[in-house]
Amino acid sequence: MVIDFHVHTFTDSLAPKALHNLNADGSKPMYTDATVSDTLTKMEKWGVDRFVILSVATKPTQPKHINDWILEQQSRNPNKIIGFGALHPDAPDTLEELSRLKSLGIPGIKLHPDFQDFMIDEERLFPLYDACAQLNMAILFHCGFDAVSPDLIHAPPHRTAKVAELFPKLTMICAHFGGYDQWEEVYSVLAGKNVYLDTAYCAHRMSSKMAEKIISKHGAEKILFASDCPWDNPADTIRFVDSLAISEHAKQLIFSDNARRLLKI
Repeated sequence: MVIDFHVHTFTDSLAPKALHNLNADGSKPMYTDATVSDTLTKMEKWGVDRFVILSVATKPTQPKHINDWILEQQSRNPNKIIGFGALHPDAPDTLEELSRLKSLGIPGIKLHPDFQDFMIDEERLFPLYDACAQLNMAILFHCGFDAVSPDLIHAPPHRTAKVAELFPKLTMICAHFGGYDQWEEVYSVLAGKNVYLDTAYCAHRMSSKMAEKIISKHGAEKILFASDCPWDNPADTIRFVDSLAISEHAKQLIFSDNARRLLKI
C-alpha cells in the first residue's frame, strides 16, 4: 500500500484559477489539473492507494466553506480520500471549527505559516496547538522556504523544534522533510524530535545522501510518504524513496505503515 500524505485539490471551478495563481510564470510542471476527479485517476495510474487532501485557508472567512467541501469529497470517496481540515489562526471561531472537525472524524488540520502570516512559534498560536493536542488532532505545517515569502521563513527548523518541545503531546507533521531547502538545519536541530517529517516536494530537490542522513537520525517510523501533488509527481517520489539506501522495512513504514498508524487505518 502507498498512502500519499500531502496532496492538493480544489473545486472544479476554482482549480484553473488556483493553478494559474500559484504558477503564474509557468515555471513548474503540473501533474494534475488539481480537480478531485483527475487526481483520483492519476493516483490509480501512479500506484497510490489513498491520499490526504490538504487545503490552505488564506483568509479567516474561508475555513468552514473549505471544510464542508473536504468532508463532501471524503464521503464520496471513503476508500481513497482522507481529509485534513483547513483553519486560519485569525478566524474568531477557530477553536469551535476545530471541535466541529473532530466531531466529524477529521484527523488533523493543515496550517501554512507563510500564506497565513505567522511564525510557527508565536504565542498567539499556542491555544490552537494545545487544543489540537487535547483533541488528539494532528497539525501538518508547511516548513522551510516558500516562494511566497522568500525573505522571511516562517517555520525554520529551530523554531519548529521549539514548538515540538513546548507541546510534547501535539502530533506535528513537518512538510518537506522538516524544512524545505533547510535540510542541514533539519538534521542538526529537528531530526530526532517528536515530530513526523513528510517527503513532499523533495524527490528532485534533495539529495539521497541527505535524505538517508536525516532518516538515520530521525527514525523511519516518523517519516511519511508525501508528494505535494500536483506540484510534484507521486511516481517520482515513490522512485526516490525506493532508491534510498535504507531497509525494505523502513520503506514499508514510510510508504504506508506510519500513515496507517497515525490515521488509524
